[in-house]
Amino acid sequence: FWLKLKGTFLSPAGKACVVLLRREATQQVSALAGPTGANPMSTSTERYISEFVGTYLLVFTVGCNVLSGSGAFAALSIASVLMVSIYALGGVSGGHFNPAVSFALGLKVPGTWVEMGIYSLVQFVGGLAAAFSYLGVFNQSFNLAPGAGFGFAHVAVVETLFTFVLVFTVLNCAATVGYENKKQDNQFYGLAIGFTILVGGSAAGFITGGAFNPAVALAIDISSMHLGFGWCAIYIAFQLLGAAIAYGAFVAIRPRETPGTPDGPSSSGPQEPTLASKCIAEFIGTYVLVVTVGLNVVQGGSNVAAVLSIGAALLVMVYSLGDVSGAHFNPAVTVAVVCAKKMNSLGVAGAYMASQVFGGVMAGVTYWAITGKSFPLGPAPGYGWASVAAAEFTFTFLLCFVVLSVACLRKVELTNFFGLAIGFSVVVGGYAIGGISGGALNPAVSIGVDFANFLNTGRFWPSIVYTIIQMAAGVIAAVVFYITRGAEFEQQKELGPTYGATYQERANA
Repeated sequence: FWLKLKGTFLSPAGKACVVLLRREATQQVSALAGPTGANPMSTSTERYISEFVGTYLLVFTVGCNVLSGSGAFAALSIASVLMVSIYALGGVSGGHFNPAVSFALGLKVPGTWVEMGIYSLVQFVGGLAAAFSYLGVFNQSFNLAPGAGFGFAHVAVVETLFTFVLVFTVLNCAATVGYENKKQDNQFYGLAIGFTILVGGSAAGFITGGAFNPAVALAIDISSMHLGFGWCAIYIAFQLLGAAIAYGAFVAIRPRETPGTPDGPSSSGPQEPTLASKCIAEFIGTYVLVVTVGLNVVQGGSNVAAVLSIGAALLVMVYSLGDVSGAHFNPAVTVAVVCAKKMNSLGVAGAYMASQVFGGVMAGVTYWAITGKSFPLGPAPGYGWASVAAAEFTFTFLLCFVVLSVACLRKVELTNFFGLAIGFSVVVGGYAIGGISGGALNPAVSIGVDFANFLNTGRFWPSIVYTIIQMAAGVIAAVVFYITRGAEFEQQKELGPTYGATYQERANA
C-alpha cells in the first residue's frame, strides 16, 4: 500500500515521510520476528537465498577449518560464522541454516511444514555447494564417521545431546513469546546460538566430529563418498531426535508455549513457570554445564579451548533459561541469592540445589559412560589443600558476586550482556586456577566430577571439601554485594519487593 501510495498522490515531503515510516516498520518487524521467524516483509526468494548463503558459509567454514588443521580453535571459528550469519540474515529468513532447527520450528508453529520443508531443501543444497567448494579449494575432503574407538551408540548420544543444546537455545533465546520480561528486542540471540557450536564442537568433536546439523552431515558425507558413505543417515536421525526432545523440553519449562498456538502464547493453563518447570530448567542447565566440563577435561591438556567451551556452556544456558528459573545452575549461587534476600523461600532454594546436584551427577555418569574415563578432584601436583581452598574460594566468590551484580539488580545495567559476564567468570577462573584445583567453582560440578571418578576408583570425598569452600564463597559474595549495593536494599525497603524486579527476582519469587 505504501509503495503504491508514495508513487501517486504524495508531495516530495510526504514521500519522504512514507520512506521513513516504512523503514521504521521494517526494523520493528525484523526485531519482533527475530532469527527464527522470517521477516513478513521479505519475499520467498529473499528468504531462500538467505538460508542458502548462511548454510553455505557455515559448511564452507567447517571444511576449511578441518582441512587446514585449525586445531582447538576450529570450534570457535565455526561458532563465530554461525553467530555473524544469524545477525546478518536472521531478520530476513529467520537464520535457521540447519534442518533440525527448521524441524523444531515446524513442531512449534502449526501450518509451516511446507515452508520448513523448502527451508530444509535449500539448506541441504547450500551445504552441498559449500562441500564441493572446499573440495575444490583443498583438492581433498574428510569423511563423516565417529572417531577412533567410538561407534553407533556414541554417535547416537552425542549428536542427540548437542543438537538438543543448539535447538533448545534457538527456541528459548529467539522463539519465545510467552513472558513479559523476555524483551522482544534482545540482542544476545546470535551470540547464544552461535556459541552452542563452541560448546559441542570442543566437547564432543573428538567423538563424532561435532556436526549437530543434518545439512552439515549430508554435505560432508556426499563430498567424501570415495572414503565411505552412509553415516549421514544415522547422524541425521539422531539430530532430528535431539531437535524433537528440545521442543518437548521447551514446552515443559514454559507453560505458556503450548503446542498449536501460531498466534501467540496460550491464555489457558499456567501463565508463569511452576516450581517443577524451574527445577527442570535448573537440571537441564547444570547437566549441560557439567557434561561439557567432563567431555572437555577427559581430552587432556591438548584441548586448550576447553575453558572457553565450558564458559560458553554457562553463557548459553543463562541466556536460555534466565527468565525461567533465574539460571543458577550452581548451589553456591543459590546460597548467594538467598543470603542477598533475592529468594525468599528456603524450600524453593532446596529444590533448586537438589535439581542442580542431580543434574551434575547425571552429567558425570553420561561423560563417564561415553568415554569410559574420569578425572580426580583435588590439588594438582605441587599444590596442597590450602592452595585449593584459596583458589576455589576466590573465583567462586567472583562468579557469585558477578551473578548478583549483573542479574539481581532492580535496575538492570546489563540488559544484553549479563550472560556473557556470568559465563566468562568461569573463563577467568578456569584459566587462572585450572592448574591448581581444576577450577570447579560450583558444588554441582564438584559432586558430578567426583561421582564419575568414584565409578572408576571408588573414592568419593574431595567434593565435600570443595563444596564447603564454594558455599562459603557464595555467602561472602552476598555480604560484599550488600555492602557495595546499599541503595539496592534501601529501595527494596521503601518501594517493596516488586519494585523494578529483574528476570532473576521474578523467576525466584
